[in-house]
Amino acid sequence: MKNNFVHWFRGSSPYIQAHRNKTFVINFGGEALQDDSFQNLIHDFALLSSLGIRLVLVHGIRPQIDARLQKLNHPARFHNQLRITDDMALQCVKEAAGLVRVEIEALLSMGLANSPMANSELNVVSGNFIVAKPIGVIDGIDYANTGAVRRINSDAIHAQLEHDNLVLISPVGYSPSGDVFNLSAEQVATAVAISLNAEKLIFLTEASCVDANGKLIAQLTTNELKQIPPSLPFKMEALKGVGSFALNAAIESCDAGIARVHLINRHIDGALLQELFTRDGVGTLISSAPYEICRAATLNDIGGILELIKPLERQGILAKRSREKIEMEIADYVVIERDGLIIGCAALHVNAIENCAVLACLAVHADYRGGARGQRLFSTALTLSKTRGVNTIFVLSTQTVQWFVERGFALCEWSNVPDYLKALYNPRRNSKILFKTLE
Repeated sequence: MKNNFVHWFRGSSPYIQAHRNKTFVINFGGEALQDDSFQNLIHDFALLSSLGIRLVLVHGIRPQIDARLQKLNHPARFHNQLRITDDMALQCVKEAAGLVRVEIEALLSMGLANSPMANSELNVVSGNFIVAKPIGVIDGIDYANTGAVRRINSDAIHAQLEHDNLVLISPVGYSPSGDVFNLSAEQVATAVAISLNAEKLIFLTEASCVDANGKLIAQLTTNELKQIPPSLPFKMEALKGVGSFALNAAIESCDAGIARVHLINRHIDGALLQELFTRDGVGTLISSAPYEICRAATLNDIGGILELIKPLERQGILAKRSREKIEMEIADYVVIERDGLIIGCAALHVNAIENCAVLACLAVHADYRGGARGQRLFSTALTLSKTRGVNTIFVLSTQTVQWFVERGFALCEWSNVPDYLKALYNPRRNSKILFKTLE
């Protein structure tokens, strides 16, 4: 247990550094406040703030409004999933928003000894940050006091974040004429994130985003999400717990420049922390581009490459390489980057004189083997070899000979080894030399 904690804590350090002084907008529904575990979520918010993350929380109030309408025997009316907010419903909106805001502020103000928020002095600020306008009449339906975001007072929010205050926003907007409008919390969170140019927009949903087989969908690009017809099992399954508002908000946010949108099941204890401080997380990441890419290495990747290959060097699987050597040969390297971390690499050293190349330093992080990443690096190296006019590709291996044999390599006689490769060969390692002739 102790070793697991140490391993996790060390693994979280890159994320702690990366998230510090960044702005995250987090949305959660009114259902969360009715859950006994909501206090744990409050503790997690306080922890994120203590780590230097600038937080903007946008809460929902739909169940609280419905409960008040039910007590008044007044119907809750919706069209296209939006509430039709008549005068009676607006009064319930005001009451629910005020009560929920006060309850959240009270929980965020806790600082009891022997509690997760001991000695916490978290300042919470709310205000009229949202300027709204009425939706009006659409398809013959008068939405009355239901509104849409007109603009966000982002300067005022930034000023509060600069003073290390946590900003709490209710789904209520105000017009210059003094009118009050009921807003969609998801739309408010989206508009706020875009206006602040936030690093992350996070939706705490009522269920995980899963496929038809119930398997978590770890990552989607906006193009993939746009191309999935609503009739497919995936989309229908995803909509059950996540909701179309969150999915559409994710697309809108990414299209507007938000790098990462996370859909996280709030019912998983500590889901927010696991998503933000572990490599794989427990939610669904939506981005404009894949968060795991294979690309050419740069000098900035040297540290990540060294960290990746050190364990394999200790095991004798890879020959030892100095930082200076990698720096000199960095143009030969390709890497797999996953959410800012290097989890795979390979080097292709081309000898133009003899029209051959050596594939070296093929490595994948232990936590990510089995996902065809080694094959991906290998395929990339083959493609590069062909584009550079290479006829034969060589590898030196001590413990992975079979892997290369399965990919068309054969053992090479010493007499057929190119002179430049003979000069590089280390007899102490006694590596097997394999070759593959390219078509």
